[in-house]
Amino acid sequence: MTVEKIHTLSTLLIMQWKQACDKLVALAEYVPEDIYEYRPVDEVRTFADVLRHAAFWSQYVVERANGREPDESSNELPKAHYSTKKQILNVLRQSNKESVAALRKHETLDDKTAEMLVAFIAHTSEHYGQLVVYTRLNNIVLPS
Repeated sequence: MTVEKIHTLSTLLIMQWKQACDKLVALAEYVPEDIYEYRPVDEVRTFADVLRHAAFWSQYVVERANGREPDESSNELPKAHYSTKKQILNVLRQSNKESVAALRKHETLDDKTAEMLVAFIAHTSEHYGQLVVYTRLNNIVLPS
């Protein structure tokens, strides 16, 4: 008889969060740095801006999972500190890793944290889709 791992709703949400974060990092790694300042029109964020925005909200998840109420007013990490592909990837990887670790400290996510996580899975996935469009507009086809 094989023993199957039983996944709680909390475990499944954290797994989905990690997958969404990992997909965004893989996309960011694949895209050449010269595309990082690309924006399809003046009114939208650059590729790098979107990644700084996503990393900011991953850091927000870390803070909330650790029981703190972070300041959400900036909505994006500062370009002055995260201007290169390497810097952006480092903070994106780190914030994703820390957010998963902070969430896994909880045996069961409370309703407020679970609701936040569902919202941020959707948020990260929406920005992933946005960045896929940016890559396609630059004739970059991502590996499936």
